[in-house]
Amino acid sequence: MDAQGRGRADNIDPADQWVLNPNTGEYELRLSPSAAQPPVPGPRRPSPPGDGGAAGGRARRQGGEDRPSSRTRGTEVPAPRAARRRGAEPEAPQGRRASRRPAKKTSRAKKVLLWTGGSMAFVLVAVTAAGYLYIKHLNDNITSVSDDGASTGGFRKDEAINILLIGTDKRTGKGNEGYGDAGSVGHADTTILLHVSKDRSNATALSIPRDLIVDIPDCPTEQEDGTQKVIPGSTGVRFNTSLGQDDRTPSCTMRTVTELTGIKPDDFMVADFNAVKTLTEAVDGVDVCLAKDIDDPDSHLKLPKGNHTISGEQALAFVRTRHSVGLGGDLSRIQLQQQFLGALMRKLKGNSTLTSPTKMVKLAEAGTKALTVDDKLDDINRLKDLGLELGKLNPKNLTFTTLPVKDNPADGTVHKTVIVDQAMAPQVFQAIQNDVSFTDVKKKEKAAKDAQAARLKGTQAPASEVRVRVLNGGAETGSAQAVLAWLQNDEGVTKSENGGNAPGKLAKTTLEYAPDQAAQARRLAAIMGLSGAALKPGESVTNAQGLPAMTLTLGEDFKGAGVSLTPPTKAPKVDKSTADKVKCAS
Repeated sequence: MDAQGRGRADNIDPADQWVLNPNTGEYELRLSPSAAQPPVPGPRRPSPPGDGGAAGGRARRQGGEDRPSSRTRGTEVPAPRAARRRGAEPEAPQGRRASRRPAKKTSRAKKVLLWTGGSMAFVLVAVTAAGYLYIKHLNDNITSVSDDGASTGGFRKDEAINILLIGTDKRTGKGNEGYGDAGSVGHADTTILLHVSKDRSNATALSIPRDLIVDIPDCPTEQEDGTQKVIPGSTGVRFNTSLGQDDRTPSCTMRTVTELTGIKPDDFMVADFNAVKTLTEAVDGVDVCLAKDIDDPDSHLKLPKGNHTISGEQALAFVRTRHSVGLGGDLSRIQLQQQFLGALMRKLKGNSTLTSPTKMVKLAEAGTKALTVDDKLDDINRLKDLGLELGKLNPKNLTFTTLPVKDNPADGTVHKTVIVDQAMAPQVFQAIQNDVSFTDVKKKEKAAKDAQAARLKGTQAPASEVRVRVLNGGAETGSAQAVLAWLQNDEGVTKSENGGNAPGKLAKTTLEYAPDQAAQARRLAAIMGLSGAALKPGESVTNAQGLPAMTLTLGEDFKGAGVSLTPPTKAPKVDKSTADKVKCAS
């Protein structure tokens, strides 16, 4: 009997054998005492030779070691090499738990909140993490694809997290051939960059339109034999061709997003058509609201105005419809998809799905079969850690928004594509890069930030009394002289001088000053657009006239004379919605 079949004798659902351990606050699998069993399901056993039913498509090495066979479950992500599936981890030895020191007791309520919070952070990420206590049993469901060096190397617990979520339009899977374009290689049809703040207090889900005109860079891609092939880039093409076209893999979509936004994702997850169907069925449907009747023959969605519970094929039709909502284009469909994801998260939060072992198993089965992850997430502990990090997020502080775009003038009168709105998009990118929330998160400012802000408060000396020596600590050659000329000729800071190159390079521009120079520092900060973090109380230096002066060191972030160095403290005003609000599609 394989891992999935273990414990099913006598019509016993294995999910019903998960029991809460009061000492740890965790659910554990308790199997029948009639036969010796490991505490968690172990690796699948291979079928006898000639049986033809190899469990999970795995072969057996000598010595009992599992290894992937050349045949794996058909991934819904186009790739020039075989996707790897994780094998189940070794079974824990008997009596291992008993030999450990007693665990610190954790309340059941606290543990339940942790699970639920992790699942609410974002549905595609969270569904995988939600079932982590049972995921060893499901390891063979997980499909991984190499990131080809396009990521940061994986998320880190002490840093902000950026996950790239890709929905492919490949038509494989039961019932999907009826959606047209049956021969599609699977493009980046729906793409969301999920940013979770460093302090886990907020998150932003940035949708990237599939019809956005972008430049796709050259993409080094690992082949089946381990060699590297560089897939040539393309200029002025639709964003959705960053996946599938010319054998491009998710790592190429990742590189395209980095070039577009300046934000390098930590990991990626890819979902296919079946993901929407199986996940909604696993939670017994999702509640949506329509402000008008919808009859879309292309997506096969036909629903009257009002509230509905949708799942399976109907849920897929809902997220694919576009001709019957808004302006009938992809941007209107993006808003519909964002509303759907918020509704799914509310359903998970409201019906105790993740506090029920039976429902949790059902959801974990659906999630792990529907998703493809990068090879940095192809590990049980990594998925668990990601779920715990996301569990710290309050769903009401998850904001859905769309990359600011405008119609492509090259299309003429019939608009088919969009281009980046250069007036708005850079502000959005910079807000995410600087970990700025798009929601009002009520949280006390850290003492360090308060102290930095206080440095800018108080009287400012006249520009003519500001004495400063300018050093180049990483900016472009000639920057110190350019700033000096600008300060003297345009800003009236005549008591300034060029000090040459700094002893070392700095990532950020700084202004060091003595306590009695605080008023001068505030004036220069206002002129330069320096933040409180750039002001460094310290010592003065002696200038060429033998007088005390401040030291302004231009760092690598310096963009030019007169260009403010203050990062945004508030996110720009964009169209947005939050996951905790019900909004009817119109």
